[in-house]
Order: sequence, then C-alpha cells, then structure tokens
Amino acid sequence: MNIQQLEYIIAVDNHRHFVQAANFCNVTQPTLSMMIRKLEDELGLKIFDRTKQPIVPTGIGRKLIDQARVILRESRQLEEMARFYNGDLSGDLRIGIIPTIAPYLLPYFVQPFIGVYPDIQLHISEMITDRILNELRVGSLDVGILATSSDDHTLTEIPLYQEKFYVYASESTGLFNKKYVLPSDIEPNELWLLEEGHCFRSQIERLCELSRNSSFGHRFNYRSGSIETLMRMVDRNGGLTILPELALHDLTEERKKSVLHFQAPAPQRQISLVFNREQVKSRLIDALKTGIMESVPQILDL
Repeated sequence: MNIQQLEYIIAVDNHRHFVQAANFCNVTQPTLSMMIRKLEDELGLKIFDRTKQPIVPTGIGRKLIDQARVILRESRQLEEMARFYNGDLSGDLRIGIIPTIAPYLLPYFVQPFIGVYPDIQLHISEMITDRILNELRVGSLDVGILATSSDDHTLTEIPLYQEKFYVYASESTGLFNKKYVLPSDIEPNELWLLEEGHCFRSQIERLCELSRNSSFGHRFNYRSGSIETLMRMVDRNGGLTILPELALHDLTEERKKSVLHFQAPAPQRQISLVFNREQVKSRLIDALKTGIMESVPQILDL
C-alpha cells in the first residue's frame, strides 16, 4: 500500500469514473485501474462496485476511502509543517472562482502574484458556486473565491472585500434620467439576468424581490453566463442589467454613461476566500489573500 494508491481511490470516489479519475491524476486509465486492483488484492476486498454506473464504493470501500482521506491530509500536513519550518512558500494551489469575479479580478491579481511568489503554482478554474463548494468538500480544490456565505461547518470563510452593485441601463428605460435608483424601480420585463445557477443572479433576484412568478416576458428566456454579454444585450436591445463594482473599472467612457447608482445605502456583496477547515495549505492561502488584497485597491475605490 502506498500514498499514490490512496490518491487514486479518492479520485475515483470523487469522479465516480475511472477515466475521469485517471485524467485528474495525470495517469492512464489502465495504470490507475491496475494500482487499485493491487490495493484490493493486498487488502483482500473490493473497494468499488464496478457493476454499477456511475461506479460506487462498496460498504467497506466507503470506510477505507474515508480513512484514506484522513491519511492523505495527515501526510500533507507533514509536508506543510516542513515547508513552514524552512520558510518555504511553494507548491500547487487549486483555486475555484465564480465567473462574475474572475474576469475583473484575475487580470489585476495573477501577474503580480506570480512575480512575488514564483514557486506557487496557481491552477485556476471558473465554476459556479455550488460546484466550488462541492469540490472544496471533497478536496478537489484548495480554496474558492466566492460571493456567498456557506452554512457548512466544515468550511472556513475569510472576507476579502465588498463591492457595490450598479445598474447598467439603456436610454430607452424609464430609469435612465434618475439620479439614484431604488431596487423597487426595476421593471422585471426590462431586466437581463444571468442563467440559473449563478449566485449573482440569486442576489439580484433577492435585491429586486423577483421570483419565478415574476412577469419577465420573452427576455427572461435568454440564458447567459457572462455579464459582458448582458451589457451588450442592453447596448443593442435596450433594457437594463446589474453590475458588480469591479466590472465598472474597464468600461469605456461611452459605456460609463449608462451606469446608474443605487440610492444609499447601496446594495453590495461580500467577496471571500472559502476553504476546508482541514486545509493544510494555510500559508499558501494566506499568500493568496495578501496578493488579492494588494490588487483590489487598484480596482475599487477603497
């Protein structure tokens, strides 16, 4: 039995598919399958029920996999303790970030971070909130950059910054000439929203007291995962959308004319780092926090 075999059975448990698990572990599927079978032969039991699709652990397999997670966390803790003792800041940091933050934060953060911490390898993926939280729980990600709170007691949140919401409206809307906008001023039929699954969409629905029963008309059927696309829809087709503050930074002067302020106190969202309480890469996460906090003042008026 070795650490690599434990990593393989955890990967199969996470992905419930041998090929996907092998891709995640950067090995061939036959190699991964062979190593798991060797472990099963050594232990004299079956860890996975291969007759089911997706693949699931057997009863005893479930207990073994849970224990394997503990062993891997402890082994990584030893590595982290050694790095801490040696003052070493290096290693891989797997980051999940939601799409309504990524295009506005990453261009300002990544290059300076790499310059300061050249030995930290960043692996960044855009994902919706639910997927990030799930992958944090199973260990596929080290840390998430999110705009929502989780009541999961296994996860820890570190606040980073707050950003206000703004209205982006065409001249054809009744709001365009208002000095300040109230959430109640927003007409559902004029509002372009992100597709279901984005926490930013849910925040806007709560802000504007919208529901599935609201009368949205044909526009509500449009599905977009991009704030930039929503702005283009407003530019070309009228209506309005809601923007987070970081999205305003690189707008052209012409587009800035379409930005309207909410009446104070303006609605806003909290951006946080979220990670598993048993996370062993605390020094790398601290470095990530420092890097982001040094980058954000360049974008927000803090």
